[in-house]
Amino acid sequence: MNQERQDKKEQFSAPEKKGGMGKMIGLLVVVAIAAAAGFLLLGQGATDSQTSLKVINGEVRIPVAQVDDGQAHFFEIATSQGDIKFFVVKSVDGVMRAAFDTCDVCYKAKKGYRQEGNQMVCNNCNMKFRTDMINEVKGGCNPAPLERRIDGSQLVITEQDLLTGAWYFSG
Repeated sequence: MNQERQDKKEQFSAPEKKGGMGKMIGLLVVVAIAAAAGFLLLGQGATDSQTSLKVINGEVRIPVAQVDDGQAHFFEIATSQGDIKFFVVKSVDGVMRAAFDTCDVCYKAKKGYRQEGNQMVCNNCNMKFRTDMINEVKGGCNPAPLERRIDGSQLVITEQDLLTGAWYFSG
């Protein structure tokens, strides 16, 4: 009678689940890949990747053709006073503009700016600034202006001008 009862019990009980742990690991792998892809595609919400530049003969030279697309291009130079970060953008009025990747207010956060359309947005306080006002409006949370000039097909920034903004990035 005991065997008969056991047989009936097995007939109605749910089969044992196999591979549950494997499915869980597979799901975690898919989630991790999706998260990594999202991070790479959408960025970390901070400053775009920066191109390292070198000072040659007291100047940084950037071919205008590489930065005249209306998109902000972020750069970094290594100096004896530390790394200095800046961006260059051709604004809607056709002017090549440059600014340190920081401002007088939020520089301690070291978060810089990102571009949204025709505006640069502070990654710390989310204040928005029109690109055609960079180098025109100074102070507060406006991108800290950086002197630049066009020399033929090159945008030129002097090392001396870059070093005036070193204090933003120290400490």
